[in-house]
Amino acid sequence: MRVIASSIRKGNIIERDDGQLYVVLTAESFHPGKGTPTTQIDMRRISDGVKVSERYKTTEQVERAFVEDREYSYLYEDADGFTFMNTENYDQVTVPNSVVGDQAVYLQEGMHVMLSVFNGVAVAIQLPPRVVLEVTETEPAMKGQTASSSYKPAKLSNGQRTMVPPHITAGTRVVVMTEDGSYVERAKD
Repeated sequence: MRVIASSIRKGNIIERDDGQLYVVLTAESFHPGKGTPTTQIDMRRISDGVKVSERYKTTEQVERAFVEDREYSYLYEDADGFTFMNTENYDQVTVPNSVVGDQAVYLQEGMHVMLSVFNGVAVAIQLPPRVVLEVTETEPAMKGQTASSSYKPAKLSNGQRTMVPPHITAGTRVVVMTEDGSYVERAKD
């Protein structure tokens, strides 16, 4: 299926002219004041993991590979990779570390994710946009700090670091974006 380059998103699978499949790592559109708008796509070849960068005109056609997106539930991680279970027929599939990549830190037991399956092999993973994590360490709030403009560093229960508002203390559960690890809000539970 051919689509315009500007509609390509992270996690999509595209087929290039060389007949190889690539998973999109980042897709960024640039609209300069003068000149042609372009879309910069960073991708990884599925067959051997080689990373490639390509720049397309925004209206250029790109071949999007037909992959089946299915919902899976995350079970556990072991030496072989990450194991997921199909929520419909309870089949289990192991996804290698190279496919999950740096998103692994946000995986939580029982989390529902979308796996892109091509010819029976999982080639890409899409996490929920937000996860709830607990703040394990943060500095105490300083008197006189305004909540609107200042943020302080905090360590989360998955080991990641993020910036949180001054009123957040250790032990508070917060909502974090899985795409960039940024703080969204205090968890409502």
